[in-house]
Amino acid sequence: MVGMESWAELVDGFLPWFILALSTASSRGALEPVKRGAMPRLHLHLLSDSTGETLEMIAKAALAQFEDADVVRHFWPMVRSQQHLDRIMGEIAANPGLVLYTLVNVETRERLEKRCAGLGLPSVAALDAVTFALEAQLGQEARGRPGKQHVMDEAYFRRVDAIQFTIAHDDGVGWENWEEADIVLAGVSRCSKTPTAIYLANRGYKVANIPIVIESPPPSNLFALRRPMVVGLTTSPERLIQVRRNRLLSLNQSPETAYVDSDRVGREVQYARRMFADNGWPVIDVSRRSIEETAAAVINLYNERVASGETTPGTKPI
Repeated sequence: MVGMESWAELVDGFLPWFILALSTASSRGALEPVKRGAMPRLHLHLLSDSTGETLEMIAKAALAQFEDADVVRHFWPMVRSQQHLDRIMGEIAANPGLVLYTLVNVETRERLEKRCAGLGLPSVAALDAVTFALEAQLGQEARGRPGKQHVMDEAYFRRVDAIQFTIAHDDGVGWENWEEADIVLAGVSRCSKTPTAIYLANRGYKVANIPIVIESPPPSNLFALRRPMVVGLTTSPERLIQVRRNRLLSLNQSPETAYVDSDRVGREVQYARRMFADNGWPVIDVSRRSIEETAAAVINLYNERVASGETTPGTKPI
């Protein structure tokens, strides 16, 4: 799979083609007419000869550049035969729009491009620019094998192992085995520890996480860990209160409890930050970060520690 550090370059390379295709779609009438003053609706067709995960992420990242875009996504994975493609083309003809694809079979690609041209619809091969650049730099042609990034190789099983470890060591559980982790995330309740840990696990890192609670100090071995990198996650008290209120409302519970009391929350955050500072743990403020951004910051810290010899890598990240 494409690494997180490569996504920015991938999107930067793809975005000009996407914008050009979007304007082409508009000029060719591929955008549905709507009421005057409203943004036109775009039918975006995503065709992949594998799971389509990569294509979906590229489209999502590119669409984030357009505010209030009215886009209807049609997802077509595992397109590996011309018969399957022909069935899909009927749906595309009924909902004309922009077609993005990652198809490696030459005949299927040519058939798709020909059919789209016949319908007057733009079609964009989302990974071609990146693939061509890699071919030029590596001095070899790409191997056209559908879903090659999803094969059950060593990296796949490493990721499964990391995910299993991370799930088994969520929210302070299994602290006796924390020394086996690559990363331990610490922070007060509702500061994105679990989703960040799962995201990192999907990248091949074994991650444990522990809530910092004033009334219940963490186990002493947290402060004696030698191999894992411990990272403190923090956030502003105001943001934390907002997140906790939303959580209580989603559970149909009263939002007026000590859990969201401003003085108490302020003490929790201060207590956690003091613990982080006393132990020299790196700290990441998640107040304005997405899960992906927080995970990227953790990975950068981890790589720096490994390079400096402060952290001994365990499972090789993906």
